[in-house]
Amino acid sequence: MNQNKILFERSQKVIPGGVNSPVRAFKSVGGTPIFFKKGLGSRLWDEEGREYIDYINSWGPMILGHAHPEVLKAVQSASFDSLSFGAPTARELEMAEVLVKLVPSIEQVRLVSSGTEATMSAIRVARGFTKRDTLVKFEGCYHGHADALLVKAGSGLLTFGEPSSAGVPADVAKHTLTLPYNDEEALNALFKEKGDTLAAVIIEPVVGNMNLIIPHMSFLKMLRELCTKHGAVLIFDEVMTGFRVALGGAQSLYGVIPDLTTLGKVIGGGLPVGAFGGRRDIMQCLAPIGPVYQAGTLSGNPAAVAAGLATLKLVQAPHFYEELTAKTKLLVEGLMKAAHTFNIKFSAQSVGGMFGLYFSEKAPSSFDEIMKSNREAFNQFFHHMLTSGFYFGPSAFEAGFVSHAHSDEDIRRTVAAAQAFFQVLK
Repeated sequence: MNQNKILFERSQKVIPGGVNSPVRAFKSVGGTPIFFKKGLGSRLWDEEGREYIDYINSWGPMILGHAHPEVLKAVQSASFDSLSFGAPTARELEMAEVLVKLVPSIEQVRLVSSGTEATMSAIRVARGFTKRDTLVKFEGCYHGHADALLVKAGSGLLTFGEPSSAGVPADVAKHTLTLPYNDEEALNALFKEKGDTLAAVIIEPVVGNMNLIIPHMSFLKMLRELCTKHGAVLIFDEVMTGFRVALGGAQSLYGVIPDLTTLGKVIGGGLPVGAFGGRRDIMQCLAPIGPVYQAGTLSGNPAAVAAGLATLKLVQAPHFYEELTAKTKLLVEGLMKAAHTFNIKFSAQSVGGMFGLYFSEKAPSSFDEIMKSNREAFNQFFHHMLTSGFYFGPSAFEAGFVSHAHSDEDIRRTVAAAQAFFQVLK
């Protein structure tokens, strides 16, 4: 019997759904999830020893590829001194200094252990700073699993949100408003109606959680102007895009500066690290000097920070992001050319080292548009590529990732396998 099936059957007895994060279950695409045991560079190997070219990269962190020797050396060195102190270390100070130096909007920063912690804490400090309760988020954006963020749109444009998960109290959800992404008219109407009551607006400046959606520049600029005018805190969730699309994140790419930024994934180099930071006057609201409480026993964990520091040092190499962007464009352009050879309704786009694949005529720019794509065709594509040795995200609603370790030959092989699928699909 297939080793992955054996492990999945065992897992379902002791782990809900057999997985520790829902998208891993292959529920969207069908089939049995793959259990991995090794990664190196652009490659993964499963428990049966089968090799794959990886386009998930642990959902973004492995920007250097798997098991980079300098990152492993840094983690090993830190681990010999102790895995945790629960007290200040020079490494976490160094990490804070690097983040302040590299991210345009960050004047002060606090380290945490996950992206969810970062966004949850950023929202709390924004509410404490403004002394307001209402949060605005955008349909299709994911900011972690804190109660206030698991909210879907209400029945009307300006209605308060409704819980999108069991266990989220309606009294919590009512403080969150949800708007359509890239919709300037809806954004303007909301601020006209409720602007002076809003504590914060949180947004993925490049969306990666309903597949890759690129923002309209006029939309982002309007958002910045409205938040400034009405005194609402603008939070950029760059947990995914930070150090993934550019050295200074999406904010440096688009020149729109938020009040607070949340980070994760790449800054941990594959280990659990998150951070939130921004304007000094807002961050000064945090305990122990301010009234907003936030804490974490393992925040600034020495081994995790060592992995992050080694990663952040390497991504600052000359032309790193130009090369990563070029590799990613080579992939998406190759896939589009292959699909169009057979007149398949397919589109793709990329920003830095992130990409999106859609079985639709043009790349979507909103949640409604992505929902109209051909998900069944994507599911067939996913399984064809998996069987052929290429590991893409097991959902039509997730962005993909290229690492610096991917070679032109990796991409050529990927495009060739996809072309074989497009030919059969036709």
